[in-house]
Amino acid sequence: MELDVQNGYQGNIPFSNYPDFSQHGYQVIQELGRNREAGRTTYLAHALKTDQRVVIKEFRFASVIPDWSGLKAYEREIEILQQLNHSRIPRYVDSFETSAGFYMLQEYKNAPSLGLERSFHPEEIKQIAVSVLEILVYLQKQVAPIIHRDIKPENILVDDLLNAYLIDFGLARIKGAKMTLSSFAAGTPGFMPPEEQFGYPLTEASDLYSLGATLICLLTRTRSVNIGQILDAKHRLNFQKLIPQISPCFRSWLMKMVAQKRQHRYANAAIALEVLKPIPVIGNATSLETLVATVKSRKKTFVLGLAAIGTLAVAGAKFMITQSAVVNKQVLEARECQSLNSTSNCLDKNRH
Repeated sequence: MELDVQNGYQGNIPFSNYPDFSQHGYQVIQELGRNREAGRTTYLAHALKTDQRVVIKEFRFASVIPDWSGLKAYEREIEILQQLNHSRIPRYVDSFETSAGFYMLQEYKNAPSLGLERSFHPEEIKQIAVSVLEILVYLQKQVAPIIHRDIKPENILVDDLLNAYLIDFGLARIKGAKMTLSSFAAGTPGFMPPEEQFGYPLTEASDLYSLGATLICLLTRTRSVNIGQILDAKHRLNFQKLIPQISPCFRSWLMKMVAQKRQHRYANAAIALEVLKPIPVIGNATSLETLVATVKSRKKTFVLGLAAIGTLAVAGAKFMITQSAVVNKQVLEARECQSLNSTSNCLDKNRH
């Protein structure tokens, strides 16, 4: 179920030109998308017996590279889909073969692809991120963890309630399974994690990189085909200045998702999801920055307090000095009076 907006094609083909699948029990309603290079076309159809809507993915034998791994890609996709039971992964329905190619049927979800020109508020993008991460948590908790390997805007559908659906498991692999040479670096440039480009083993952190790149495209309103515009000379996603309105904490989370070395990313989707949930998307201060500001404020108050105490101490010292001078003067005057035997005059003097 793949809508390849990347190739700039959406079908408006006359109904009569659609392939006839009536003998297999299905009638095409419209074409959803096409990937000419891979020889795949996707149709929306309904089952003639149940009127259930389904998606038919066509694999054209003549269009793909005549390689065993290429011809059998759909078999691996079916094998993986048959293991899965998640409400936001369209389930496998059926398959059949004709002289033109192979056809795989999946459940239809009424949700457009993120590959279409759609704009979302940063808070909505966080909600989409949470929804996709929940799917990845499910995939990674399988007895044999599944790595999707091709997460990008075109392979994520989002409905009006911001529920995300993950599609196109054509490149998916079970963690640790051996891959043929032709399957290495088979993802989409810009969304492919660095370890895949260099043939290193993939981990649960590999799909996190692709999801992070997808979220950055949504935040910067960058189309998939233009993702190269936000890559620097070292092929790192350089997006910080493009989305100044997001909070530093959310920005840090994104940067960790797309770290070049997988060891520097979150280890898996469950951890990334747990960290993301409490993070505010919009704002100028992180919790740490708020704490530092509070400490600075209290420190300033403390310093002001010390200054006030110091001022009082100085004033007190001056007062004591003044009082001491007065006392000393009185003592001298008393002694002077005594020496002159004029006590009464001294008393009068002191009263004045």
